[in-house]
Amino acid sequence: MIEERAKDLGRLIGQSKEYQEMKRANDALGADDEAVKLLKAMEQLRADAQQMIQRGERPNAEMEQQLDALLQKVQVQPAYQRLISAQENFDKLMARVNEWILDGIEKGAASPIIMLG
Repeated sequence: MIEERAKDLGRLIGQSKEYQEMKRANDALGADDEAVKLLKAMEQLRADAQQMIQRGERPNAEMEQQLDALLQKVQVQPAYQRLISAQENFDKLMARVNEWILDGIEKGAASPIIMLG
């Protein structure tokens, strides 16, 4: 019964305007060649820095400056801004869903009635 209800909840979340907008924004970002190029460069720099850290080295100031410069460039991309906004709205929805679930758990734990599926 719980699995079925969880799948129903997942389906409803997937149909929500918040999730649909986030999906559209993510697709739009993926289609923006300039933003993708910047994000890939950022990811490569982060991977390089992580490898240095694993070897016991410290990433240099130039790497940090490059990362900051890339971040500033990507943050002004309209597709990126749209995705961040959509992600924030989806995160708010999921926070509300978690609150509703916790409320249901508390009420369920306090209920003396045991419901069988």
